[in-house]
Amino acid sequence: MRLSTVAHAAGTSAAVLDGSVWRALPAADLSALLATVPVRSSADLAGAALADAVPVLPLPAPGKVICCGLNYADHIRETGRELPSYPTLFPKYADTLTGPGADIVLPAGLQVDWEAELAVVVGATLRRADRATALDGIAGYTVANDISVRDWQYRTLEWFQGKAWDASTPVGPVVVTPDEADPAAGLEVICRVNGEEVQRDTTKTLVFDAADLLAYISTFTVLRPGDLVLTGTPGGVGVAREPRRFLVDGDVVETEIPGIGTLRNTVRLTG
Repeated sequence: MRLSTVAHAAGTSAAVLDGSVWRALPAADLSALLATVPVRSSADLAGAALADAVPVLPLPAPGKVICCGLNYADHIRETGRELPSYPTLFPKYADTLTGPGADIVLPAGLQVDWEAELAVVVGATLRRADRATALDGIAGYTVANDISVRDWQYRTLEWFQGKAWDASTPVGPVVVTPDEADPAAGLEVICRVNGEEVQRDTTKTLVFDAADLLAYISTFTVLRPGDLVLTGTPGGVGVAREPRRFLVDGDVVETEIPGIGTLRNTVRLTG
C-alpha cells in the first residue's frame, strides 16, 4: 500500500494509491490520518478519486523527527571512526522537512552536502518496546535526504545546528507499507547530483536497522504514530571526498530508493 499527502484542486488530503489513481482518505494529511487510524485500516477508508493529485510532503506534522548518524559501515569508515556500540542520534523539527519536488533554499556561502536516507514512519505508540514490538509498530518507509550544512555542523561537537535548517530535508513522495518494502532484504539507497551518482548502498549493511532504532529510541522517549526516524546515510558524502565537494546554486539532487520512489530537489543558494 502506498500512502501520501496529495495536493489537488480543493486543497490537500491524505490519500492511498489505487493503481494509478489517488483516492481520498478522511484527513487533510497523512500526519492527521495516522494519529487517528491504524495504517492497516487505511485502504478500507478510501473514498473518491482525486483528479490531478500531486504528492507533497507526506508527513507535514510529525511530533518527533529523530535521525541516526554513522549507521552504514562504509560511511563510518570514510569518517575514520570505529563501528559504534550504540546509535548516534540527533533531532530535527517538523519545520526542517520539505516536499519531494520543493526547492531547497539556503543562504549563499554555506557548505551544503547531501545525505540520502531511508526513513521509517512510526505507526503505533512505542514506549520501551522490544525489537519485535518495534518492528510491528512500523507504519511504513519513505525516502529522505538529510541535507547538511557542514560548516555549521562542525562548529561544535554537537551536530544539531548543521542539521536543522528550515525546509532543508526533503521527504516522500510516498510512504510504502512494510508488506511492500523490506529493508532487511536490502533496499538500495541512491543519490545523484545533476545526474551523477554520488551514493549507492543497500540497507542490508545498516549497523542498526529500523526495528533496532525504534526499540532503542523508545527506551528514553515515547514514539507515536506519524513520528519519523531517519536511518542514516551511506558513504559518498561530499565532505568526505578529496577534494571536498559541496552543492552549489542550481544543483539538482535526486534521492531514490527503488520500490519506494524518488525525490528531485533543486538547490537555491540566495543572497
